[in-house]
Amino acid sequence: MSGHGFHVHGPHDHEVEHAAHAASHGGHGDRKDSFASTIAVTTAILATVGALFAYMGGATQANAGLYKNNAAIRKTEASNQWNYYQAKSSKQNLYEVMLNVLPADRQATYQAEIERYKTEKGEIKAAAEKLEAEATAWDAKSESELHLHHRWAQATTALQIAIALAAIALLTRRKWVEVAMFLASGLGLVLGGAAMLHL
Repeated sequence: MSGHGFHVHGPHDHEVEHAAHAASHGGHGDRKDSFASTIAVTTAILATVGALFAYMGGATQANAGLYKNNAAIRKTEASNQWNYYQAKSSKQNLYEVMLNVLPADRQATYQAEIERYKTEKGEIKAAAEKLEAEATAWDAKSESELHLHHRWAQATTALQIAIALAAIALLTRRKWVEVAMFLASGLGLVLGGAAMLHL
Protein backbone atom coordinates (compact mmCIF):
# COMPACT_ATOMS: atom_id res chain seq x y z
CA MET A 1 0.00 0.00 0.00
CA SER A 2 1.40 3.42 -0.81
CA GLY A 3 0.33 7.01 -0.36
CA HIS A 4 2.39 10.20 -0.64
CA GLY A 5 5.69 8.32 -0.72
CA PHE A 6 4.97 6.11 2.29
CA HIS A 7 5.16 2.38 1.46
CA VAL A 8 3.94 -0.49 3.62
CA HIS A 9 4.54 -4.03 2.42
CA GLY A 10 5.40 -7.41 3.78
CA PRO A 11 8.78 -9.14 3.71
CA HIS A 12 7.76 -11.20 0.72
CA ASP A 13 6.92 -8.05 -1.27
CA HIS A 14 10.31 -6.60 -0.35
CA GLU A 15 12.13 -9.73 -1.54
CA VAL A 16 10.22 -9.77 -4.83
CA GLU A 17 11.02 -6.07 -5.40
CA HIS A 18 14.65 -6.67 -4.49
CA ALA A 19 14.89 -9.61 -6.90
CA ALA A 20 13.30 -7.57 -9.69
CA HIS A 21 15.65 -4.64 -9.02
CA ALA A 22 18.73 -6.88 -9.00
CA ALA A 23 17.66 -8.61 -12.22
CA SER A 24 17.13 -5.26 -13.97
CA HIS A 25 20.62 -4.11 -12.93
CA GLY A 26 22.54 -7.10 -14.18
CA GLY A 27 22.30 -9.15 -11.02
CA HIS A 28 21.57 -12.37 -12.94
CA GLY A 29 24.88 -13.92 -11.99
CA ASP A 30 24.41 -13.57 -8.26
CA ARG A 31 23.27 -16.86 -6.66
CA LYS A 32 21.09 -15.13 -4.05
CA ASP A 33 19.36 -13.02 -6.70
CA SER A 34 18.81 -16.11 -8.81
CA PHE A 35 17.36 -17.87 -5.78
CA ALA A 36 15.06 -14.95 -5.05
CA SER A 37 13.98 -14.74 -8.70
CA THR A 38 13.15 -18.45 -8.78
CA ILE A 39 11.13 -18.19 -5.59
CA ALA A 40 9.35 -15.03 -6.76
CA VAL A 41 8.34 -16.55 -10.11
CA THR A 42 7.27 -19.78 -8.42
CA THR A 43 5.18 -17.81 -5.93
CA ALA A 44 3.44 -15.89 -8.72
CA ILE A 45 2.65 -19.13 -10.55
CA LEU A 46 1.40 -20.79 -7.35
CA ALA A 47 -0.79 -17.80 -6.54
CA THR A 48 -2.34 -17.90 -10.02
CA VAL A 49 -2.96 -21.64 -9.95
CA GLY A 50 -4.22 -21.36 -6.36
CA ALA A 51 -6.73 -18.70 -7.41
CA LEU A 52 -8.03 -20.99 -10.17
CA PHE A 53 -8.29 -23.89 -7.72
CA ALA A 54 -10.12 -21.68 -5.21
CA TYR A 55 -12.58 -20.64 -7.94
CA MET A 56 -13.24 -24.28 -8.85
CA GLY A 57 -13.67 -25.13 -5.16
CA GLY A 58 -16.27 -22.40 -4.80
CA ALA A 59 -18.07 -23.45 -7.98
CA THR A 60 -18.29 -27.09 -6.93
CA GLN A 61 -19.52 -26.08 -3.47
CA ALA A 62 -22.25 -23.95 -5.06
CA ASN A 63 -23.20 -26.82 -7.37
CA ALA A 64 -23.37 -29.23 -4.44
CA GLY A 65 -25.77 -26.91 -2.65
CA LEU A 66 -27.89 -26.40 -5.75
CA TYR A 67 -28.10 -30.14 -6.43
CA LYS A 68 -28.97 -30.84 -2.79
CA ASN A 69 -31.74 -28.25 -3.05
CA ASN A 70 -33.06 -29.94 -6.21
CA ALA A 71 -33.05 -33.27 -4.36
CA ALA A 72 -35.03 -31.75 -1.48
CA ILE A 73 -37.59 -30.31 -3.90
CA ARG A 74 -38.02 -33.69 -5.61
CA LYS A 75 -38.36 -35.42 -2.22
CA THR A 76 -41.08 -32.96 -1.23
CA GLU A 77 -42.88 -33.51 -4.52
CA ALA A 78 -42.61 -37.28 -4.07
CA SER A 79 -43.99 -36.97 -0.53
CA ASN A 80 -46.91 -34.97 -1.87
CA GLN A 81 -47.58 -37.69 -4.44
CA TRP A 82 -47.49 -40.39 -1.75
CA ASN A 83 -49.94 -38.35 0.35
CA TYR A 84 -52.21 -38.09 -2.69
CA TYR A 85 -51.81 -41.86 -3.17
CA GLN A 86 -52.86 -42.43 0.45
CA ALA A 87 -55.92 -40.20 0.01
CA LYS A 88 -56.96 -42.21 -3.06
CA SER A 89 -56.39 -45.44 -1.11
CA SER A 90 -58.62 -44.22 1.70
CA LYS A 91 -61.40 -43.38 -0.74
CA GLN A 92 -60.97 -46.74 -2.48
CA ASN A 93 -61.17 -48.51 0.89
CA LEU A 94 -64.31 -46.59 1.75
CA TYR A 95 -65.94 -47.63 -1.52
CA GLU A 96 -64.88 -51.25 -0.93
CA VAL A 97 -66.55 -51.18 2.50
CA MET A 98 -69.68 -49.65 0.98
CA LEU A 99 -69.66 -52.31 -1.75
CA ASN A 100 -70.06 -55.00 0.91
CA VAL A 101 -73.07 -53.37 2.56
CA LEU A 102 -75.00 -52.10 -0.49
CA PRO A 103 -77.63 -54.05 -2.37
CA ALA A 104 -76.43 -55.73 -5.58
CA ASP A 105 -78.27 -53.31 -7.87
CA ARG A 106 -76.19 -50.34 -6.52
CA GLN A 107 -72.82 -52.10 -6.42
CA ALA A 108 -71.87 -51.47 -10.07
CA THR A 109 -71.42 -47.74 -9.50
CA TYR A 110 -69.19 -48.33 -6.50
CA GLN A 111 -67.18 -51.01 -8.32
CA ALA A 112 -66.53 -48.53 -11.15
CA GLU A 113 -65.27 -45.99 -8.61
CA ILE A 114 -63.01 -48.61 -7.04
CA GLU A 115 -61.49 -49.39 -10.45
CA ARG A 116 -61.03 -45.67 -11.15
CA TYR A 117 -59.17 -45.23 -7.86
CA LYS A 118 -56.95 -48.25 -8.62
CA THR A 119 -56.01 -46.73 -11.98
CA GLU A 120 -55.37 -43.30 -10.49
CA LYS A 121 -53.28 -44.82 -7.70
CA GLY A 122 -51.13 -46.62 -10.28
CA GLU A 123 -50.43 -43.34 -12.06
CA ILE A 124 -49.74 -41.52 -8.80
CA LYS A 125 -47.41 -44.29 -7.61
CA ALA A 126 -45.44 -44.15 -10.89
CA ALA A 127 -45.11 -40.37 -10.56
CA ALA A 128 -43.97 -40.64 -6.92
CA GLU A 129 -41.38 -43.31 -7.74
CA LYS A 130 -40.08 -41.20 -10.65
CA LEU A 131 -39.69 -38.21 -8.32
CA GLU A 132 -37.91 -40.37 -5.74
CA ALA A 133 -35.50 -41.60 -8.42
CA GLU A 134 -34.82 -38.00 -9.47
CA ALA A 135 -34.20 -37.04 -5.83
CA THR A 136 -31.72 -39.90 -5.47
CA ALA A 137 -29.95 -38.82 -8.67
CA TRP A 138 -29.70 -35.19 -7.47
CA ASP A 139 -28.37 -36.40 -4.10
CA ALA A 140 -25.68 -38.42 -5.89
CA LYS A 141 -24.70 -35.40 -8.00
CA SER A 142 -24.52 -33.27 -4.87
CA GLU A 143 -22.27 -35.78 -3.11
CA SER A 144 -20.01 -35.96 -6.16
CA GLU A 145 -19.70 -32.17 -6.32
CA LEU A 146 -19.05 -31.97 -2.58
CA HIS A 147 -16.27 -34.54 -2.96
CA LEU A 148 -14.74 -32.44 -5.75
CA HIS A 149 -15.09 -29.35 -3.59
CA HIS A 150 -13.02 -31.05 -0.88
CA ARG A 151 -10.36 -31.98 -3.45
CA TRP A 152 -10.17 -28.40 -4.74
CA ALA A 153 -10.02 -27.09 -1.16
CA GLN A 154 -7.19 -29.52 -0.32
CA ALA A 155 -5.30 -28.46 -3.44
CA THR A 156 -5.78 -24.77 -2.65
CA THR A 157 -4.62 -25.29 0.94
CA ALA A 158 -1.48 -27.10 -0.20
CA LEU A 159 -0.66 -24.24 -2.60
CA GLN A 160 -1.26 -21.66 0.15
CA ILE A 161 1.17 -23.57 2.36
CA ALA A 162 3.65 -23.62 -0.51
CA ILE A 163 3.32 -19.83 -0.91
CA ALA A 164 3.91 -19.34 2.83
CA LEU A 165 6.97 -21.58 2.60
CA ALA A 166 8.19 -19.52 -0.36
CA ALA A 167 8.08 -16.39 1.79
CA ILE A 168 10.01 -18.20 4.54
CA ALA A 169 12.51 -19.47 1.97
CA LEU A 170 13.07 -15.91 0.73
CA LEU A 171 13.67 -14.68 4.26
CA THR A 172 15.84 -17.53 5.50
CA ARG A 173 17.39 -18.68 2.20
CA ARG A 174 17.28 -22.24 3.53
CA LYS A 175 17.41 -24.97 0.93
CA TRP A 176 15.24 -27.36 2.96
CA VAL A 177 12.47 -24.72 3.09
CA GLU A 178 12.68 -24.36 -0.69
CA VAL A 179 12.41 -28.15 -1.05
CA ALA A 180 9.42 -28.18 1.31
CA MET A 181 7.84 -25.44 -0.81
CA PHE A 182 8.22 -27.50 -3.99
CA LEU A 183 6.88 -30.61 -2.23
CA ALA A 184 3.80 -28.69 -1.03
CA SER A 185 3.40 -27.28 -4.55
CA GLY A 186 3.59 -30.75 -6.04
CA LEU A 187 1.01 -32.06 -3.59
CA GLY A 188 -1.30 -29.18 -4.45
CA LEU A 189 -0.95 -29.83 -8.17
CA VAL A 190 -1.56 -33.56 -7.72
CA LEU A 191 -4.71 -32.86 -5.69
CA GLY A 192 -5.85 -30.33 -8.29
CA GLY A 193 -5.24 -32.91 -11.02
CA ALA A 194 -7.29 -35.45 -9.05
CA ALA A 195 -10.13 -32.91 -8.83
CA MET A 196 -9.95 -32.26 -12.59
CA LEU A 197 -10.16 -36.00 -13.22
CA HIS A 198 -13.07 -36.31 -10.74
CA LEU A 199 -11.12 -38.67 -8.47
